[in-house]
Amino acid sequence: MKPETLSFFEKVYEVAKQIPYGRVTSYGAIAKYLGAGKSARIVGYAMNGSHGKDIPAHRVVNRKGLLTGKHHFEGTNLMQQLLENEGVEVVENQIQNLEAIYWDPAKEL
Repeated sequence: MKPETLSFFEKVYEVAKQIPYGRVTSYGAIAKYLGAGKSARIVGYAMNGSHGKDIPAHRVVNRKGLLTGKHHFEGTNLMQQLLENEGVEVVENQIQNLEAIYWDPAKEL
């Protein structure tokens, strides 16, 4: 990977580490906060590469609250289980009450 991609990943991780327990944000919100509004997919790649780095990747979902990254977690429902352990309600791979628990880094940081 190019050095600029790696440094972008590190910026993504710094934002993701600040998502509060029991809250979620979207790939696009992180990208927008970092000034790369069209790079939601790259944020997804960063989350996929975050295993073993103590990053709460389970708190990053798509803009509709879908657990689109769940297949990158070990086990069938680990992403959902991690969220539910934090009190987040998930039905059919979708966060319930998304507006109530949504964390927007542009407003919070």
